[in-house]
Order: sequence, then C-alpha cells, then structure tokens
Amino acid sequence: MDFTEIKRLLIEKFGEDVIVNEQTEGLQPSLTIRPELIADVCLELRDNEKTYFDFLSCLSGVDYGVEQQKMGVVYHLASIPYKKQLTLKVEKEFDRSSDSLPSFPTVSNVWRTADWHEREAYDLLGIDFEGHPDLRRILLPDDWEGHPLRKDYKTAAEYKGIKIDY
Repeated sequence: MDFTEIKRLLIEKFGEDVIVNEQTEGLQPSLTIRPELIADVCLELRDNEKTYFDFLSCLSGVDYGVEQQKMGVVYHLASIPYKKQLTLKVEKEFDRSSDSLPSFPTVSNVWRTADWHEREAYDLLGIDFEGHPDLRRILLPDDWEGHPLRKDYKTAAEYKGIKIDY
C-alpha cells in the first residue's frame, strides 16, 4: 500500500477526523493522528495484512517551544516484509504553568520496542504515556528535578553538592 492508500484505509476504519494533518513534502510523508486514537491506529497498521507495520523503529518526543504551548510524539513505523515506512505524529497543547504532564496513550502494548522509547520521552521531556506498564526514569537519577530537553527547562546550579558549569 502506498501513502494515499494507507490514508484512505485509516479514514474508512476510524472516520474522516482521524487524520488531523498530513505532510507529503520531504523525504518521508507523515500523518498527524488525533492523539486519543493513536494506539488504535497503530494496532490497525500492525495487524492489517495489507499494511503489516511490524516494527516501531523510533519514537521521539517533541517540544514545539514555549510560544506554541504544545508537545508531541513522532512514531517511525516499518513494515519489514513490505519494505515500507510510515511516520505518524500526535500533538497536544498543554499549559506549562500547570504541574500536569502532557499525556498520550501508550503504544507499548502494540510494539514492545515502544517501552523504552516512551520511558526516554518521559524522562527527558516529561511526556506521560497513559497505560504504560513501567513509566519511570530511564537515563536520569530518580531524584532529578525536571525534564532537561524541554524548551523551558531551567538548569540547576548544582546536583547533590556538585557544581554544574554551563
């Protein structure tokens, strides 16, 4: 299936509003999916015999900047038998002044590779993945304050008595 056929398949299965945006320029086209449907869309793309995206090669969190007040996740899918790739995105506005984290459904139940990718996005960007079986820090110490890849992150002067020079 090509990009247009995959798009048509998703619209037939989930309705017209499943796709929020599409980008066809560049090296790899992408579809921006309604956040609440991402897990169902991924399951369909994995299990459908016409697409069979059997591998999540990468999942990345994105901070679109303080001005936009938006976070997102990018999913790079691969169908090894069909030699196809697809990029999916989800985005959500959130209030940075709030203590709550931006949240998206986990896809770790669709692809096991998502487990550690989602933990990394949580650790470094503070993105919560609803339903993740073990969402905790993976790179930073448990007592680290904040999420250092956020655009609004304030670097501490010291950590456990050790001065941090930047």
